[in-house]
Amino acid sequence: MNSPRNPDQMVPVTVLTGFLGAGKTTLLKRILTEYHGKRIAVIENEFGPESIDNDLLVTDHEEEIIELSNGCVCCTVRGDLMRTLNDLRTRRQAGELNFERVIIETTGMANPGPVCQTFFMDDDIADYYRLDAVVTVVDAKHGMETLDTQEEAQKQVGFADRILVSKKDLVTEAEYAALRRRIVHMNPRASIEAVHFGETDLKQLIDISGFNLNTILDIDPEFLSDEHPDAAHDHDHATCTDPTHHHHDHGHDHDHATCGHDHSHDHDHGHAHDAATCTDPTHHHHAPKPAHNDEIGAFVFKSNKPFDPERLEEFLGGVVQVYGPDLLRYKGILYMKGINRRMLFQGVHQMMGAEPGKPWLANEKKTTKMVFIGRKLPQDIFTKGLEQCLAK
Repeated sequence: MNSPRNPDQMVPVTVLTGFLGAGKTTLLKRILTEYHGKRIAVIENEFGPESIDNDLLVTDHEEEIIELSNGCVCCTVRGDLMRTLNDLRTRRQAGELNFERVIIETTGMANPGPVCQTFFMDDDIADYYRLDAVVTVVDAKHGMETLDTQEEAQKQVGFADRILVSKKDLVTEAEYAALRRRIVHMNPRASIEAVHFGETDLKQLIDISGFNLNTILDIDPEFLSDEHPDAAHDHDHATCTDPTHHHHDHGHDHDHATCGHDHSHDHDHGHAHDAATCTDPTHHHHAPKPAHNDEIGAFVFKSNKPFDPERLEEFLGGVVQVYGPDLLRYKGILYMKGINRRMLFQGVHQMMGAEPGKPWLANEKKTTKMVFIGRKLPQDIFTKGLEQCLAK
């Protein structure tokens, strides 16, 4: 068992995901070829000759861990990801391997959720590695069709901290705008960027801090304006009022912000379904929505009233038990009764955590803001439940 490490000493990990043909491998090759000065360990669910340029290989494909001529290493997950990460840690500590960060490339059909959970389920891994972000690649040409037919592709979008749209040159501006709009409604907290992998600034893919608990909770303004064009009044509840901007959400440092440890106190959680996203014809949307019945969606809950800590904890505990598998990612900055500082919470599936944030300033308007991304969750149940947790 390793003693907890300073976050600055922990090995940052990026999860690279995207559906088949979106361009993950192209991007990964470029990272390994051009990102000089950093030694990277790449973990792949599927390892084959198409993955890494042959001129980088210095050992044959039969090895479980392959050393590259530029000092990076690659390995394939043979069995359990947890075991692979612990093996890399052991060999790094013994001086057998030298790497500064890890990139995990998932299969095109993979749900990133279990990969993310790995970093909060095992203390040895949580103390050594810091999950930095999920980066998802979406194919502009085939993205609409893929999202229509593959729920795993929707989950990849829902889990993302950063979304890179490839092959934009193969579609019209209108087609790209429609795809971007759809993505925003599935995940309003991830930054979205059209990229040409030959020109992408690789610094945009690392040190995103998507899993750090922090006071940043930016929501794409397009999402907010589409939900309620006249929003910015005070509703205490869900859906939409803050014209902040998108980027990463969530925090997580290993702070175990999701492990099963007992810092589940002030977290909150909620989540709803496509409600905010374009899918429920019973929901009163003022702006036109994409005509896609996406499984994955998002909503925002806001209130200027404080939460009752005990009621909130009880409600969230029940919500996680019932809806945890369908909750992808969620994060909040909470105004709690009797606590003179904001509480920060976030989670992945059933695992969530919270910790105190900065004190509220004397002249600062105290408010709660939460965003939830998940699969077909009943927004009304979450909203009413959260409202009932507000202090009377």
